Amino acid sequence: MLVNGLLLSVILLFFSGVPALISGRGAVVGERLAAALLIAGALLGLGVTSASLCSSPLSASIFWEMPDGRLLLGLDAISAVFLLPAFLILGLGGIYGLGYWPQARHGSSAGVLRLIYGILGASIVLLPISRNSILFLVVWEVMALCGFLLIITERQKEEARRAAYLYLFATHTATLALFAFFILLARENGSFVFPAIAVLNGASPVAQALFLLALFGFGVKAGLMPFHIWLPSAHAAAPSHVSALMSGVMIKIGIYGLVRSMSFFYAIPAWWGWLILLLGVVSGIMGVVYALAQHDVKRLLAYHSVENIGIILIGLGIAMLGASTGNATLVTLGLAGALLHVINHGLFKALLFLSAGAVIQATGTRHIDALGGLLPRMQWTALFFLGGAVAICGLPPLNGFVSEWLVYLGLLSAAGATDPDVALAVLAAPALAMIGALAVACFVKVFGVVFLGTPRSEAAIQAGEVGPTMLLPMVVLLFTCLLIGTLPGLTLPLLKQAVKDFSPLATGADLNRLAPAGAISLTALLLLVLLAVFGLWQRRQGSPAAENRPPTWSCGFIGSAPRMQYTASSFAEMLVGLFRWGLMTETKEGGRAIGFFPQTARMLSVTPDVILDRLLYPTSRLLAWISFNIRRFLQHGVIGIYLLYSALTLIFLLFFVLRY
Repeated sequence: MLVNGLLLSVILLFFSGVPALISGRGAVVGERLAAALLIAGALLGLGVTSASLCSSPLSASIFWEMPDGRLLLGLDAISAVFLLPAFLILGLGGIYGLGYWPQARHGSSAGVLRLIYGILGASIVLLPISRNSILFLVVWEVMALCGFLLIITERQKEEARRAAYLYLFATHTATLALFAFFILLARENGSFVFPAIAVLNGASPVAQALFLLALFGFGVKAGLMPFHIWLPSAHAAAPSHVSALMSGVMIKIGIYGLVRSMSFFYAIPAWWGWLILLLGVVSGIMGVVYALAQHDVKRLLAYHSVENIGIILIGLGIAMLGASTGNATLVTLGLAGALLHVINHGLFKALLFLSAGAVIQATGTRHIDALGGLLPRMQWTALFFLGGAVAICGLPPLNGFVSEWLVYLGLLSAAGATDPDVALAVLAAPALAMIGALAVACFVKVFGVVFLGTPRSEAAIQAGEVGPTMLLPMVVLLFTCLLIGTLPGLTLPLLKQAVKDFSPLATGADLNRLAPAGAISLTALLLLVLLAVFGLWQRRQGSPAAENRPPTWSCGFIGSAPRMQYTASSFAEMLVGLFRWGLMTETKEGGRAIGFFPQTARMLSVTPDVILDRLLYPTSRLLAWISFNIRRFLQHGVIGIYLLYSALTLIFLLFFVLRY
C-alpha cells in the first residue's frame, strides 16, 4: 500500500506541470492547478516516507520490457534521508514559483518551466528508491536533461546558455563513468540488481576501479572539488527556486550514489576513507574561500554548496575509515553527521536561495555591490536570510550546528582509535573549524553589504517586500531549521536506522549515547530564551532618537555617501589575500586612494575558477587549435590522397588481424 502511495506521488509530480503548459499565457487557474498537483504529490510522498519509517523496508518489483529488466524499487532509511527534504523543497518551490515566475509575466516559458520542474522532481524521487542499475541510469539521464532545460530557461542570455552547456558536458562525462561502474558492478554481482549490504570484497582489484568510477561519476553531480566546474554558473543562471532544488536536493543524489555504492562492500581499504576525507577538506576550505571572493549573491551561495558537500564528505570519510578498521563509533558518528547534514543543508540552502531570489525579484540584480540598505525595505526577507546564514555557519540554535557537531564528535573520536593511522584523522577537526570561521566571515559580508548601510543604487532604493507566496516557503524552511536545531532527538531514530542500513558494524554503537541530543536541545532552548529577553530589552530601550543614528558601515559619519561603505571586494580583501596563492584573484581596476587629496578611486577584483578558467578552458582551446591544424594538414581536397589513406588503413588492419 505504501509503495503504491509513493508511485502515485511520483506520477503526480511528473504530470504536475501539464495544466500550466496547456493553459497559455496569463492563465492563473492553470499555474495554480499545477502548483496544487505538485504540492499534493509532495505531501503524499512526505506522508508515505514518514510512515515507512515505522515499518520494515519497503520493496516492489514490476515487470519491465528491458533486458534483465524488472522495475525494482526499495525504500529504506538511507533513501528516506534524501527523500524527506526532497519532497518538502519540491512542494515549497511550487508555491514560491507562483510569485517568482508567474505566467502573466513570463508567458509560455513559465508553463515549460513548471512541467520540467515537476519531471525533475519525479526523477529525483525515483533515484533513491531504484534498485536496478538500468532503471537508475535511465532516471539519472532524465534528471540530467531536466537540469539542463531548467538552467537554460532564460535562453536569451548568453550566461544561461554557457552555464547549461557546461553542465551538460560535465553531467554526461560523469554518466560515462557511471555506465562503466554499473557494468563492472553487474559483472561482480552477477545481475543488474543492486547488491545487498556488505557482500562484495572491497580488497579486490575490481573494487578499486569501482570505487574510483563511483567517486568521479557521483562526485561530479555532487559538486565535489575539483569536479565542481559546472555548479557555480548553473546555480547562478537558473531561476532561484530551481537553484534551491538543485543545490538543496539534486546535488545530494551524488552523495546518495556514493553512500549506496560504498554500502555494497566489506573489507574496505583505508585509502578509500582517506581520499574522501581529503577531498572533503579541500572542497570545504576552497569552496568557502571562493564564496568569499564572489560579487554575485547566487554564485556566492553556489560555492557554499561546494563547501557543505565537503563537510558531508568529511563525515563520510570518517565513517569509511571506521568501516575499514572495524570501529563502530566512527562509522556511527561519521555517517550520522554526514546524513543529517544532507538534510540540514537542503533546508538552509533552499532558504538562502529563496531569500536571495526575493532580493533579486525586488531589485532586478544579483550584484552584491549594487544593493545595500534593504533591511528596512525587506524586513521579512532579511530575517529569513539571516536565519539561513546562522544555520549554514553551523551556529546554534539552528540545525547546521547539530550535524556539524556530530561530524566533530566523529573526528575527535578518531583520536582515541587503536590504529595510529586512523588517529591522524583528528587533524581534519581544525580544518572544519576553519571552514566554519570563514563561513561566518562570508555571511557577515553578504548580509552587511546587501541588507545594512544605505542603498547603492536606485533599484535598492525602490525595493519592497515580496508577496506571501514567496514568503510562506521561507517561513516553513526557517521553522524546520529551528525545529531540528532545538529538538535534534527527533532525527536520531532515522539516522540510527540509516547507519545500520549502511554497515553491519553500526549495531555495535548506540547513537543515543554517542550524540548528546538532550544537551544540544537544552543549550538551544536557553539560547532562544536569552535572545528573546535581549530582543524585548532592546525594544523597551528604543527611542525616537535612535532613528537619527547614522547607518552602519559608514564609519560613524552622518549623511555619508554610498561610496563610503564597504563593498563585497573591500570587506573580504584581507581574507581573500591570504588565499591568493589558490584563488589567483586579479585586481582589474584601481586599488587604494593615495595621498591627502586623492582622486576618485575604484577597485574591482575578479576571481576566476582555477580548475575551469585556468586549466580546462586553456587546455580545450589548445586541443581545438591542434585538431584544426591536423584537419587542415590531412584534408587537402585531393581524392587520390584520400584513397591512399583508405589503402594504408586496410594494410594496417590486415597486419593487425594476421599478427594477433
